[in-house]
Amino acid sequence: MNPNTRQALAKGGVVAKGGVVAGMHLQYDGRMRLIIVCLLVTGCGAPVIPRADGAQLLQFDLEGSAQNPCFSPEGDRLLFTRFAGAYNDGPADLVIGEIESAATTTLVSDGSDNINLPGACWSPVSRQIVFTSSRAPHDEVFVIDDAGGPGDEVPVTAREGLLAFEPSLSPDGTQVVFESHTEPADDDVPDPEDLGAGPGILMVAPVDGSLPPVPLTDGSADDRQPNWSPAGNAIVFQRRDGDGLHLWLMQEDGSEQRPLTSGSGEETDASFDNDGRRVVFSGSVDDLASVFVVDVASGERTRITSEAAAYDGAPAFSPDGSRIAFESVAGDPDGSAGTQLFVVAAPDESSQ
Repeated sequence: MNPNTRQALAKGGVVAKGGVVAGMHLQYDGRMRLIIVCLLVTGCGAPVIPRADGAQLLQFDLEGSAQNPCFSPEGDRLLFTRFAGAYNDGPADLVIGEIESAATTTLVSDGSDNINLPGACWSPVSRQIVFTSSRAPHDEVFVIDDAGGPGDEVPVTAREGLLAFEPSLSPDGTQVVFESHTEPADDDVPDPEDLGAGPGILMVAPVDGSLPPVPLTDGSADDRQPNWSPAGNAIVFQRRDGDGLHLWLMQEDGSEQRPLTSGSGEETDASFDNDGRRVVFSGSVDDLASVFVVDVASGERTRITSEAAAYDGAPAFSPDGSRIAFESVAGDPDGSAGTQLFVVAAPDESSQ
């Protein structure tokens, strides 16, 4: 045992692979043999250095940019999008990662951009995962069983001249809500969701494709990123108005639309907790972003992450509401090599 190792153990640390010290606690059994007690969000042997705000890095051994984390119904795995090049630079695969062991399995991979939305993307009832894919002829909604593999995905939408993005599932897994855009006539438009495709319209469709999609919003505003409440009584979405991007709520049928956030800042990537009482989102802070939680009833918001000069985005609650997973990188993610995934404790509802 080298001196650094001995000093770390004396201070209550654990030496992980490569001699990296992690802030885990120790205990001994009756024969004085050391037992390493692993943290909840990582496996034994993985170096863990918590951030100042308590967030823990999930060290999935993959190249590229890990984005859009979405918890499994049991809370022990994460589905996420892995962009092979850099941040938002495809092609992009869907990957399932084991939180404790950091083992990964590729679920969808076909050379196109396959992208999930954080939040209600993994049904506890149907065991299906919903995502969009840019494969020919254009972006559409797909689903795949969580025990499947590349090639097992099936299309949900197939519309001429219309693109689909950012889908989420109803609590019973039978319906999908997504944002719809007109397909640009100019093939040179680099990102049709943001450039030249016009305002987003939110639509809902049965997962089995038995009926055509129907609109929930009328296109008079630019509406995006709809996320269904696990409680089944609301959808949270992002609306662009004169002040920027803010969060709105509506009923499942599109009625009773009302703002959830307002002001000079911008809020994106919103999704509910398990009982639909709180919404987690990414809010602008000093030209970057941090993770926030807002109480649906009162509108009171709580800042969750506070890492200096970091972008923290695309957050999602665990099924029991006790943890939040998110993507993060130092500085501006655009143009960066990519983000990594972190988990942080969620605030108690009583504290809000």
